[in-house]
Parts: sequence; structure tokens; C-alpha cells
Amino acid sequence: MPDLLEIIDEGVATLTFNRPERMNALSTPNMQGLPRLADDPAVKGVVLTGAGRAFCAAGDVRTMAAGREQRETAAATAHLRSRMEASRILHELPKPTIAMLNSPVAGAGLPLALACDLRIAGASARLVTAFVRVGFSGDFGGSWFLTRLAGTAKARELYFTGRPVDGEEASSLGLVNRVVPDDKLQGTTMDLARSLAQGPAVALALMKRNLNSAESGSLSALLDLEAANQVLTGRTEDHREAPRPSSKSARRSSPAAADASAAPWDRAGPGGRFLSDRSAIAKLGWRPREISRR
Repeated sequence: MPDLLEIIDEGVATLTFNRPERMNALSTPNMQGLPRLADDPAVKGVVLTGAGRAFCAAGDVRTMAAGREQRETAAATAHLRSRMEASRILHELPKPTIAMLNSPVAGAGLPLALACDLRIAGASARLVTAFVRVGFSGDFGGSWFLTRLAGTAKARELYFTGRPVDGEEASSLGLVNRVVPDDKLQGTTMDLARSLAQGPAVALALMKRNLNSAESGSLSALLDLEAANQVLTGRTEDHREAPRPSSKSARRSSPAAADASAAPWDRAGPGGRFLSDRSAIAKLGWRPREISRR
């Protein structure tokens, strides 16, 4: 069986870490297929989860130790950095990503969960950095994600002490969006994922780009980006076909009056044509690096 299972259904790609006998510890090849989902028109959203009773209990320390013995420091660093692209891809993928968290979520599994746009946790979920317990400093962008979600002081506490947090505390810290009973976890997560998959793909992709820019960019740069993206989404089929508020006004019932009252971005694009989802997404220019296959 592959280390990462992929099932695409109703526009949702469900990726499942599939090493339940090792608590889904990360293996080297299991995130290689992630970049492909960005260009797959059948995929409108991604759910990341783990098989059995764990989401992902850190990296495979045994495998990592063997790899370090076979590589020089520079080569080992480059190899790990390539694998860590998985976090950036999840964070920047122009489609909604959701982590469905059963317990435990530890080590490298934590930043992969935090890299997703949304996180739904089962009541028994426990989140822990865990690196300090095995003498590691941390990888996969965990210090970046945790600092932005929980704040500098709390991120340092959780890294330095390695103490776990339960679902209730994780929710209060902003690390998870919702905590549900364990037996409701899959249904709740998949309902949300399917709902997002039915949404306006271009608008969601550009919302995500706006929000990512807001994390580190200036307000002025963000306003420029929002203006450009608002105009682009206004020229998509999704916007053209979206329900409009009803009105009894005779003026608004007139097509000419409606067009005159519409905002500039509410009209057809160049040549009178509206952009399709695929043509608009193609303009986003997002391309991931490859993840190491070695």
C-alpha cells in the first residue's frame, strides 16, 4: 500500500497518511504528488488526514537517522529543504485546504496541519511540537506557522517545553477552527470540504492569495492586490451567474439600467467575454517547486 492515499470525489482530494502501524510518521516519498493537485481541474479542494488513530506523529526518526549517515551535511540539508516544500505548497495552493485532525498531531505533522487553510479537530486530538523531546530544533515551517497563529510568546512556550495542547486549548489559541466529537469528525470535515469545492474557484484562490499577502506584506501592497483581484473575479462566470438581490424597482428591472448601475468590475471582460474558472486560474501564475523523490 502507498504511504499516501489519494481519493478524489465530488471535487475534493482526500490525502491520507497511510502508515498507521507507525502512527503515520512521515516517510520520504509520501508528499510527492501534492504539486499536481494545483493543476488538476477535477480538484477544487484538499483534505489532509491520517489513517487509524493518528494524524501524523512526527517524522520517521529511524529513516531520517539512516539518511543522515549516508549524506554529507550540505546534501542532507538540501534534501530536507526539498521535502519541506510540502508546507509551502499546502499554504499557497490556490485551492482551499483542510486538515482533519485525529490524535496525535506531532512533530512535522503539526506544521503540515498548520499549513492548511482550516483545521477541524476531533475531541481527542492532541497537538504537540515534540521536537525538543528528541533533540531537534524543528522543521517544515512550524515556527513560522505557530508564531503567526498563536503569537510569539505561546509559540516559544510550545516549542521549548514540548507540552501537548488539547482541542479546547488549540481552539482558544486559534490553532484549530472547530472541535467536534470524534465520531462526527469525518462527516463535519467532508461537508465543509464539499461546500467549499462547490464555491467560486477563482474567488477562493484569490481570497487565499490576498490573505497570504496580508501575513507579511504592507497595507499599500495588499490594497493593490485586492483591487486587481476584485476586478479579475468580477469578470468570471461565477460572478456573472451569482444570484443578485431581488428588487421591485422598475429602474433595476431594466437591463440597461442594471448595467449602468453595476460596478466597473461587474461587466464583461475584454471583448465582452467573461472569464471561465480555468482561464482565470491560469492567469494566477502559481507554480510549486518539486518535492524531493530521494
